[in-house]
Amino acid sequence: MRRVVVTGGSRGIGAAVAERFRAAGDEVIALGRADCDVTDEAAVDAVFTRIGPVDVLVNNAGIASSAPLTKTTVQQWRDQQDVNAFGAFLCTRAVLAGMLERDSGRIVFVASTAGKVGQRYTAAYTAAKHAAVGLMRAVAAEVAGTGVTSNAVCPTFTRTDIVAEATRVISNRTGRSPAEAEAALAGASPLGRLLEPAEVAFAVSFFAAAGAGAINGQSLVLDGGGVQ
Repeated sequence: MRRVVVTGGSRGIGAAVAERFRAAGDEVIALGRADCDVTDEAAVDAVFTRIGPVDVLVNNAGIASSAPLTKTTVQQWRDQQDVNAFGAFLCTRAVLAGMLERDSGRIVFVASTAGKVGQRYTAAYTAAKHAAVGLMRAVAAEVAGTGVTSNAVCPTFTRTDIVAEATRVISNRTGRSPAEAEAALAGASPLGRLLEPAEVAFAVSFFAAAGAGAINGQSLVLDGGGVQ
């Protein structure tokens, strides 16, 4: 039985990831915001000290907001960087030494297609997800040749609370119906629909599998064949 920690594990993609690992018989610690503020260094260190050795870390905690660059506030920028990138750094740092000592571990970052390409009106989010992918690659370079791996999944718009909020904003700003707003997001990728959280969970479990030891430093895009 492996010990799996999923940040942002109380809902959406995180909840689906946690459920998939539980179904496989793993011990899962799903950390929500009430359990641990991933942007708080002391809180992160304390939580992982209590948890003990971690076999799989899924850096899933994330937030999103949209605005043209000229209307993006400093606070929006900092919040995106703090949760989406800095939090992943703190959690990864907390588990990495133990993984290397045991010569075994899997670290999976839940990024986004926004971590691979630029998207309008998402400067803060896109920059933060690029930072998360960059962190994944740096970690992968450090663990290369060991029993530890670091990889990322990059899903397109997924049926989560974040996307529901994006749909509401689009509907309010454009006068489109909620269904039309969702269709606009779904049409942003060749997939032509929203991803389901369980599909992202499958990709995470693939990277975390015992047989995936040769896969390191990779970003798996889940969008039906658009972003390369």
